[in-house]
Amino acid sequence: MTSSKPRSRLPVAERRALIVDAAGHLFGEHGYEATRLDQVAAAAGVTKPIVYRHFGSKRELYLALLDRHREDLSGFVTSIPETGTLEERLRSVLDNWLAYVEQRSFAWKMLFRDTGGGPEVAARRRQVHERARAVLVEVIGSLAANLPPRRQLEPLAELVSMGMANLVLWWLEEDEVSREAVLDALTTAWVRLLA
Repeated sequence: MTSSKPRSRLPVAERRALIVDAAGHLFGEHGYEATRLDQVAAAAGVTKPIVYRHFGSKRELYLALLDRHREDLSGFVTSIPETGTLEERLRSVLDNWLAYVEQRSFAWKMLFRDTGGGPEVAARRRQVHERARAVLVEVIGSLAANLPPRRQLEPLAELVSMGMANLVLWWLEEDEVSREAVLDALTTAWVRLLA
């Protein structure tokens, strides 16, 4: 006779984090429409009712991921070093951003490749884009040697945002391109932009 130990239950926050991470990877890989909650449950190692206990629907789960990404964006402004040359300060914040991209590559795919989910999800994607643009305006304002005219800041931030998003989406699919090469290119572009 074998005795089996009772399985220990994960704390609620830990279980929720497993679900969110599994969902992020699946949504990033397959998009909103093609991802099913039973796939999320299997990937997270939980049952589908557990997923529903934490998130009332697939839409709610997707929106939670977008919200998490939007909330994370402010951290890039606070991560700008106060001392160092412009290049050193930029390289530091860009290095932090690339580390974030590597950990949460699904967020870029959800934001820039996926179009599913209907009007509510599309509106939330726009909110994340707006927050990203606002953060980039703050970064430019914090680091620019000669601040562009106020009316140019938001368009400039949008240009940079879309360029960086497309760059990392390309990089994530290109095995031949090193992280260091991307960091060098980003740093060079930002130094020229802000010097």
